[in-house]
Amino acid sequence: MEMPRASPFRWLPRGLVLVCALCQILYVGSVTAQTAQLSVDASTQNAQMIPGNMFGIFFEEINHAGAGGLWAELVSNRGFEAGGSNTPSNIDPWLIIGDESSIIVATDRSSCFAGNPVALRMEVLCDATRTNACPSGGVGIYNPGYWGMNIERAKIYKVSMYIRSSDSVELKVSLTSSDGLQQLASHTIMADQDDFAEWTKVEFDLQSSETNTNSRLQLTSSKSSIIWFDQVSLMPSDTYMGHGFRKDLASMLADLKPRFLKFPGGNYVMGNYLSNAFRWSETVGPWEERPGHFNDVWGYWTDDGLGFFEFLQLAEDLGACPVWVVNDGASTYEEIPSATIAAFVKDVVDGIEFARGDNQTAWGSVRAAMGHPEPFPLYYVSIGNQECSKRYYKEKYVKFYSAIKASYPDIKIISSCDRSAISEVNPADLYDVHVYTSSGDMFSKTRMFDSTVRNGPKAIVSEYAVTGNDAGRGTLIAALAEAAFLIGLERNSDVVEMASCAPLFVNDNDRSWNPDAIVFNSWQYYGCPNYWMLHFFKDSSGAMLHPSTVQLSNYDQLVTSAITWKNPQDGNTYLKIKVVNFGNKAVSLNISVTGLETGIQRFGSLKTVLTSGWLRDENSFQQPDKVVPVASPITNAREQMGVVLDSYSLTSFDLLLDSSQMMHSASVSSLHPTA
Repeated sequence: MEMPRASPFRWLPRGLVLVCALCQILYVGSVTAQTAQLSVDASTQNAQMIPGNMFGIFFEEINHAGAGGLWAELVSNRGFEAGGSNTPSNIDPWLIIGDESSIIVATDRSSCFAGNPVALRMEVLCDATRTNACPSGGVGIYNPGYWGMNIERAKIYKVSMYIRSSDSVELKVSLTSSDGLQQLASHTIMADQDDFAEWTKVEFDLQSSETNTNSRLQLTSSKSSIIWFDQVSLMPSDTYMGHGFRKDLASMLADLKPRFLKFPGGNYVMGNYLSNAFRWSETVGPWEERPGHFNDVWGYWTDDGLGFFEFLQLAEDLGACPVWVVNDGASTYEEIPSATIAAFVKDVVDGIEFARGDNQTAWGSVRAAMGHPEPFPLYYVSIGNQECSKRYYKEKYVKFYSAIKASYPDIKIISSCDRSAISEVNPADLYDVHVYTSSGDMFSKTRMFDSTVRNGPKAIVSEYAVTGNDAGRGTLIAALAEAAFLIGLERNSDVVEMASCAPLFVNDNDRSWNPDAIVFNSWQYYGCPNYWMLHFFKDSSGAMLHPSTVQLSNYDQLVTSAITWKNPQDGNTYLKIKVVNFGNKAVSLNISVTGLETGIQRFGSLKTVLTSGWLRDENSFQQPDKVVPVASPITNAREQMGVVLDSYSLTSFDLLLDSSQMMHSASVSSLHPTA
């Protein structure tokens, strides 16, 4: 960052000079630099099409992103499996209402589900009418969910559970405040002695009379009896497109208009050990039969309600192309040798059949039984998660590549190796690139692909983020550096096919990784500056990129791009010019647009700016809109116009063109990979 040549604070003591100098760096300044000239060639002959799936999102089960986040299930450890298969076991976060004189709770292996055999045995020792009377309200168990359940007034919640008992049953199922004193909703299950002699599924709805953001689910009784429970679920009835995703968080994703969804990780795919890796076939079928697994990389249990099917469904709901990251027989600390990898290869081919096979195939029929008879458009498969340096990766990769291509030649296969390792004997359609670095280095990487050979496999930059001290929990400076990097990818989109940031979500109660794009808890959410930065690129996929050049001496802090895109809502065509000013000076910018087949309308254009008063400004639950884009009409829109760029800012100019028939952008509706 450029410092002034002469300090106005030279009369201060040296320590204060350093403090003031730091303030000059961190505060967004307003000193005007010399005038710059931006030239845009908007002619069709010099334009190039940006890939239709250019900008998307990458989901990893980290920071409780799915379990306790995007997946709307409110009960944590619903199957009592999190404590392991050796019983009695830990049932965290379930807790007991009462004490050992009135109730005994323990796990055993009596479940009716072979894949998840652990169930909970609750023995009520007290009674409503005997000497050992139960306390008021009864005794039982409760689940606080993921740091409290958000229960909203008048909303309906679906309860599902399996019950077994040889006794008559009087069980009260309630939604209450975290201390149990405020009752929000309840339902009483009454059953004769033989009604639950075998495992029986019970389902009903609860409608809350109040709102409480820190609620819990209770199962209580005042009758002496022994009751077994398993697979206790509480889901809000109102989820995104009715498919089980938390509506507010999924809507945040939809607003980005992502063209692809890469899932389910990340290190989550691998696990620290293969016993804890994500196994797609154990995450499909009825949710009650899914065994769940321990996410040992990020340290928490997942019931796998958010499984392979749900990821494919989410991609469809978002209008995004699914990109599946498969386990290639490697974890952080283990690796299957190439000679014995055949079962893993077959497992991946089976997974593709689950997604794409017709409902007469073995795995396609499983998908159809789950309510999706039509195949999912799976055209991208990533072999592993940046594991090229592992001993057997290249040998195994060729086996995965050959088997997938033999059955599904139209699938694009992504290698974990970089471009230099790809050859005729180690082929790939795309190669995966991860970029984690400081804001200054990220800004410099706007030219990362400028010298890349223009033929051969393209890159998917599937994980990028500014990290380190200046990243904080999501700062303005980090977002601006990432914006400059994305403009560099946009301008090199002939050799870069896809890009997505990481991580996507963080539950504020489990910050295993910072920064993240979207922050949430049980009831609140907000986008970090880098989330709002992504909105500047949501119209780029499938648009036409035009050459743009900046002339400005002694100030190399501007990065620009220009596209034409069509708004599907109103049918209008726009020339979008984006400029990152990564320096501490405001810039007077003269824009000159040539090559248009028609003119720019004087009215109807917008200027949108992302900036703030402090480089490390962050959004928060208290100030969710502290750093967000601000739009205003452009009153002097024309081919030649002057504008002012704030210091440390991202600015876009959406210039409305005279004729919507002039559209250079191809609004890509197909999720099939481009040729």
